[in-house]
Amino acid sequence: MGEVRPIVHVGDPVLHHPCEPVTRFDDALAALVEDMFASMYAAEGVGLAANQIGVALRVFVYDCPDEDGEHHKGVVVNPTLELPEVGERHLDASDEGCLSVPGQYAPLPRPDHATVHGFDAAGEPVTVEGTGLLARCLQHETDHLDGYLYIDRLPAKRRKRVLAAYEESRSTIADKASL
Repeated sequence: MGEVRPIVHVGDPVLHHPCEPVTRFDDALAALVEDMFASMYAAEGVGLAANQIGVALRVFVYDCPDEDGEHHKGVVVNPTLELPEVGERHLDASDEGCLSVPGQYAPLPRPDHATVHGFDAAGEPVTVEGTGLLARCLQHETDHLDGYLYIDRLPAKRRKRVLAAYEESRSTIADKASL
């Protein structure tokens, strides 16, 4: 079933550096994937990258719907992201959030279609094509593995507002905990 691990938050160095490629498809990787799914579900997320639980490896898991509402669940190891050509792209400017910046959301235009190529936990090649939320998730999680958070793609003023709101919410929680 996997062990629920704590989610790493913005500011932790593991989130801000590219992750290392996976070179061994073994029991340790399978256990990591199980822990990632357990952690994602416990946090009520739709995707989770390994560095979000402190492991700097190129692995992410997902369980989310596409634009038609069909759910997709899986793991991608060593992903490479493929987006439509600029002239063929349609942007979706929906709000985006992140388990590593809890409680904060901001509109972020991303292509409404994405494809990721990589491997499953056993080392078999996989290709995942996504539309709607699944496309956003594939891009978001690949960004994590490249050392970026969604807030890094926001305009500077909006990014500052999101981070200020995040810090304020942390202070409020700390204040309540001290009562």
